[in-house]
Amino acid sequence: MKLATALSERADLQKKIEELSDRLDNNAKVQEGDEPAEDPRGLIKELDSALIRLEELIYRINNTNNRTACGDVTITQLMAKRDCLKERLRVMRDFLNACSQKVNRYAKAEIRIRSAVNVPELQKEVDAYAKQLRETDEKIQELNWTTELI
Repeated sequence: MKLATALSERADLQKKIEELSDRLDNNAKVQEGDEPAEDPRGLIKELDSALIRLEELIYRINNTNNRTACGDVTITQLMAKRDCLKERLRVMRDFLNACSQKVNRYAKAEIRIRSAVNVPELQKEVDAYAKQLRETDEKIQELNWTTELI
């Protein structure tokens, strides 16, 4: 099984577990004399089975990510880099947006407000980080589709 397939199955299991949780909640109580729409015990068995499979997949995915090298870094290291690049881009884009906002003056006597940084220069830096994020994410996706799950 390829890593990407395991990741897809993991996502499906996480959705299924959330749905089972909702179904359990919907069948937690019934009016006296009525039966629940679904048997809670059967739902719990289904939940247990899904959680056992999810635990196995998470272990195998994490193990694979820790052991699979791409050059001198592992998939786990690439994922950490990607997460930090995403956060950096979020913060830098917010800052760039704040720097770029115009402040209207209604009279020449009002204080002039200017950006604290060179906006075009900062935009080039943000663009470079965005490119680095794209390339890192593409490398991770490539590895997901070419790596066998351990």
